[in-house]
Amino acid sequence: MNKDNKMRLCLFWFPPGSHPGGWRMQDAIATAESDFKVYLDVTRLAEAAKIDAIFFADTAAVQPVDMIEKADPKAGLVYRGAAGLEPMSLLPALGAATERIGLIATATTTYNEPYHIARRFATIDQISGGRGGWNLVTSQTEAEAQNFGHDTHMEHDARYERAEEFFDVVAGLWDSWADDACIYDKTTAHCFDPTKVRLLNHSGRYFKVRGPLNVLRSPQGRPIVVQAGASGPGKGLAARVADCVFTAQSELADGKAFYDEVKTKAVQFGRRPEQVRIMPGIVPIIGRTDQEAQELRAQLLANITDDQAIRSMYRIAGGLDLRKFPLNGPFPELPLSNGAQGRQKLLIEMARRENLSLIEAGRRFAEGQAHHIVCGSSRTIADLMQTWFEQGACDGFALMPSYFPRGVRDIVEQLVPELQKRGLFRTDYEGRTLRENLGLPRPRSQFDT
Repeated sequence: MNKDNKMRLCLFWFPPGSHPGGWRMQDAIATAESDFKVYLDVTRLAEAAKIDAIFFADTAAVQPVDMIEKADPKAGLVYRGAAGLEPMSLLPALGAATERIGLIATATTTYNEPYHIARRFATIDQISGGRGGWNLVTSQTEAEAQNFGHDTHMEHDARYERAEEFFDVVAGLWDSWADDACIYDKTTAHCFDPTKVRLLNHSGRYFKVRGPLNVLRSPQGRPIVVQAGASGPGKGLAARVADCVFTAQSELADGKAFYDEVKTKAVQFGRRPEQVRIMPGIVPIIGRTDQEAQELRAQLLANITDDQAIRSMYRIAGGLDLRKFPLNGPFPELPLSNGAQGRQKLLIEMARRENLSLIEAGRRFAEGQAHHIVCGSSRTIADLMQTWFEQGACDGFALMPSYFPRGVRDIVEQLVPELQKRGLFRTDYEGRTLRENLGLPRPRSQFDT
């Protein structure tokens, strides 16, 4: 548990909502994914609730592409976040319109270059006054490969090898400038001390980068790094480099096992356990009573079509055409995916543990992409969150609202106040930077001796 006994909370905003049935609710704003005003409203609501950060996932491909290629007129039935705003461009606009909330965006190491990522997130951190965060991913979606000159997706383990080196280059570039490198001496005409600006001169298997970065060192030392890999290589990378780990477990025992494993690995890399915040994702479906919440969930589930449920599993099906299997038949054996292997494992375990049919597994996976669906009053959901926190299964949660506006407002107006009343969550921000609010120390530059 954290030394200050407080949860950390991040709002995972995946417009038009994390629940695929949410956008079809009568009160939902279905066009939220391209409406900047909605992004800003959601971010300001989260900031008013003192939530640590808002997080935007991203992929560089439209899913499912096959519907577009075939001009399928039923494509609208499976609409959910097919198009939206590019998050690294979004964060500076949100940073200029907010003051305290952290701003985290996904950027893949598979289809980017380290200098670009280092420069963009360093700039975001400068604009926001130290509130930037990079969600480091290795591209789970195989469809991205065709948008970057490749016929096939890079193999899973090779993606993580590249990601390890990618991070090392980015971190080195972020440390290019010492905190006191700039002197701006008008008398001598010296803007900076060249002895305090370092060339990286990196030469590795995947990258060759001289440096230095042409952005000053971050107000928080370096932007926060988030990682969400659940495979063996993913957990290893998270333990070595991540400040926060977003994960997906729905059973307390599984959450505790993941928590202990990543913290233990972090110690093996010479880090302290409290330097890594473990934050499982939950989709809270909230009602004034447990019964009202169950009724809301039933409405959301009814909005998921059979086709949508099956297609939700495509990216982790290992190339298997799930449409060939009977919907009410047993869940099939899946070949190992070259996409999100950790997420595939969670789906398989859930289907086997609960003896789910193919369509039942699809609906459950579509609901939250294997994240924990928690349903009930704010007190019921807070009870569960408190248990996970106090039992050592997490340091906080990534909250995934079902849709806007209700899903967001229920979190900030009902769930957060309940956690605050219990003394489990802050009533005001502790600092100005995301790193301060997460309770993480400002890192020293790797060039400091």
